[in-house]
Amino acid sequence: MEFNEVVSVRRSIRNFSSEPVEEEKLRAVLETLNRAPSAGNLQAYEVFLIRDAAVRQALSRASLSQEFVAQAPVVLVFCANPKRAARRYGNRGERLYAAQDATIACTFAMLAATAQGLSTTWVGAFNDHAVHEAIGSPEGIQPVAILPIGYAAENPGPTPRRRLADLIHQWPVGSGSQGRP
Repeated sequence: MEFNEVVSVRRSIRNFSSEPVEEEKLRAVLETLNRAPSAGNLQAYEVFLIRDAAVRQALSRASLSQEFVAQAPVVLVFCANPKRAARRYGNRGERLYAAQDATIACTFAMLAATAQGLSTTWVGAFNDHAVHEAIGSPEGIQPVAILPIGYAAENPGPTPRRRLADLIHQWPVGSGSQGRP
């Protein structure tokens, strides 16, 4: 798919079929997330690949009982590695850059999955400690996003978006556009 088509057809899917994800498609997703940009090219994040049904169920419970997390055949858990970023960038790297790195990688994975004909939804509502327990992540690794991946068992339409005029703000205001594009 062309990039604009990927962005146009991507939907948040909360109902997955039981069809397994092919290894070559999953590999393409993983290779794409590994190419995501990161602060100082440090890749201050860790990704946990979960296929085990019991762990997916634990992640579903950790995600405030969002059942579709367990329903997806593959779940990626993106975690910030603050100490990795702090070595070069200090407090700002620890507090911000590691989380940004993880979320950029998750976005790349989400779009790569769509390009492979797979479906996802971004999960940000979860209990950090319960996710840590479910995936067995080391101390200091902070979960920031859960990405269930599989084949859609639903076909939702596009969702409404804000108008660009309400979203984009030009600076300086008064440059002939009244701050609007």
